[in-house]
Amino acid sequence: MPSQLTNHSRSSGRDLNERRLLALADRLLQECGVDDHNLSILLVSDEEIRTINNRYRHKDQATNVLSFPFADGADPALAGLPIRELGDIIISVETARREALLYKQTFHERMTWLLVHGLLHLLGYDHERSAEEEEAMQKRENQLLDKMNTYRRSPMTRLAINVDHVATIRQARGISEPDPVTAAAICELAGAAGIVVHLREDRRHIQDRDVRLLRQTIQTKLNLEMGANKEIIDIALELKPDLITLVPEKREELTTEGGLDIISQTKKIAKVIEKMHKAAIPVSLFLDPDPKQLAVAMEIGATFVELHTGRYCDATDDDLRQHEFDLIAAAAEEGEGMGLRICAGHGLNYQNTAPIAALDTIEELSIGHAIIGRAIFTGLDKAVRDMLAIVRQADMLL
Repeated sequence: MPSQLTNHSRSSGRDLNERRLLALADRLLQECGVDDHNLSILLVSDEEIRTINNRYRHKDQATNVLSFPFADGADPALAGLPIRELGDIIISVETARREALLYKQTFHERMTWLLVHGLLHLLGYDHERSAEEEEAMQKRENQLLDKMNTYRRSPMTRLAINVDHVATIRQARGISEPDPVTAAAICELAGAAGIVVHLREDRRHIQDRDVRLLRQTIQTKLNLEMGANKEIIDIALELKPDLITLVPEKREELTTEGGLDIISQTKKIAKVIEKMHKAAIPVSLFLDPDPKQLAVAMEIGATFVELHTGRYCDATDDDLRQHEFDLIAAAAEEGEGMGLRICAGHGLNYQNTAPIAALDTIEELSIGHAIIGRAIFTGLDKAVRDMLAIVRQADMLL
């Protein structure tokens, strides 16, 4: 059953994304095994939460979050009815904004913590009862926050390897080798933090068999790139990859040529995101470094965006390359400030990756062609380790 949200705070805008909060709440319910229950979320002002706190808890002061389990004070006559209600979580938006500044978090990160904290109270956790319960509640909070992908990235940028071009070589002969599933295992052993594959509508390289086997064998993370095509959407919902990345897809292109234009197809992309969120599958959008596109991504509930680095990589002179780099850096900063998690990829190679990897706002790079190309000469294990060395040294460059 979906969560319900009511906003009395009169707050809106880029930093308060009701759709994203609802999707987050639904994922939390699923993670906690109570997705067959209703949850009500009320966003209020400091003044309103103070009134509620005084009326029901006899504390005449504003607070950040209050939880009221449905079972408390419920009419016994309701016990026999098929009603599954967890209760209400009330959050002061004003207090959340102040605390975000105090704890150096984005507003979305703070709202996520308050939502997790409030939900655990509804589930029976109470940090005020004893030191042992406080420790248990904090441990569960951390587990859920980690699951919801709300922490900022580690100091080291992660590297995900796209193995599409291993499949391209295989398909050129129409035989069974080289196998992208084997390639993915080698990449993981060499230190890759994830594997990326693009299941295209025309199946020009990665096949259904590949994705199914990768889902069973990958030990890190499977990122399924895909167009917003019904057949591929159904496959993703069945296989439940760790992440999907929506990309533009044209039959005549050799490779993805630019970012997804979500401004022109907001409703369509929002519906795909909603379906994925209900299945607890995080969504990334492959976008050009355009603040307008990022704003829409946040509004429709994306968790990640992958910034398209193609124009930076293809720049023919230093001035143009610096201009494109500045656009990526600014977009990454703005997107993170909105509460999005930022990745980057397309065209990155052994010469141009380091400046992108050095950006504090970039969590993960997706690189394929350059690594597979080098692997022809050095072997795949060494090609991955060489790129990892560049990424790991990048923090010293800026």
